[in-house]
Amino acid sequence: MTVQAILSNFALILFVLMVLTGIIWCLDVFVLAKQRRRLADSALAEFDQRSARLVADGVKPDSNVHARSELEQRILRQPVWIEYSGSFFPVIALVFILRSFLYEPFKIPTSSMVPTLLVGDLILVNKYTYGIRLPILNEKIIEVNDPKRGDVMVFKYPKDMSQDYIKRVIGVPGDKIVYENKRLTVNGNVITYTPMDDYLDDEGGFSYHKQFVENLPEKKHRILNWDERPIFNRASVENFPGHEACTFLEEKFTCTVPAGNYFMMGDNRDNSQDSRYWGFVPDKNIVGKAFFVWMNLGNPKRIGGID
Repeated sequence: MTVQAILSNFALILFVLMVLTGIIWCLDVFVLAKQRRRLADSALAEFDQRSARLVADGVKPDSNVHARSELEQRILRQPVWIEYSGSFFPVIALVFILRSFLYEPFKIPTSSMVPTLLVGDLILVNKYTYGIRLPILNEKIIEVNDPKRGDVMVFKYPKDMSQDYIKRVIGVPGDKIVYENKRLTVNGNVITYTPMDDYLDDEGGFSYHKQFVENLPEKKHRILNWDERPIFNRASVENFPGHEACTFLEEKFTCTVPAGNYFMMGDNRDNSQDSRYWGFVPDKNIVGKAFFVWMNLGNPKRIGGID
């Protein structure tokens, strides 16, 4: 694994920090703290003996109790590196568990999911709805639910596992997907589209795009179409695993989703690099289901659920 890949994997960094601080915490609790206690007991016994000799000689020590307490505290005091490790360990462990098994935050970097998700949206992803997975390895150990058509899903980009992508599930294992004239047909069922007012795209220049509600049986959601662009750029289609299950024509794209894989598309249909270009998403690449926008620093009104 390259240095860049390691730095891009925050979960791995958290795991390493958790292990290191946890080892130091355990070492202190079970070994070092007991050693300091023995040293303190020995020093206090010697202090008491010295004080007793002074009293026997007729000398009354000043602030004997205070001096004894200071001696004990000084010996029992944790070294700074142990103190900080012990303080950080439970915090790091809690964050790691939350991110690995419950919810993980992400920031939307591109406009491929407009109008559903905007650039700068800070979202939460449910990590357990598609199954419990081992951190770092991302191996599923407990089955829960399978992704459904219409879900907005975060996954590891098949061409580079260090990158997280977010798209909408259009096809599940076994589905036959046809995309023709910017309209979907799934397993022979023609998907209907309800026209909406044109969408004003003010990111990177003001422009209007056609907006529709795509009426998938499982979930209705909005999409955008750019009149000036084709349904896909054939020159950008890669030789991805399972490409033999797909047919590419000038104005038509047909694909049968292999077992254990999913076909993903962005809601900004003509401005999205998705399964039309780089292929299917294996189940092992799934990160979780996006379900909530919790902040957008440039647009606080964005807070709310994800359709």
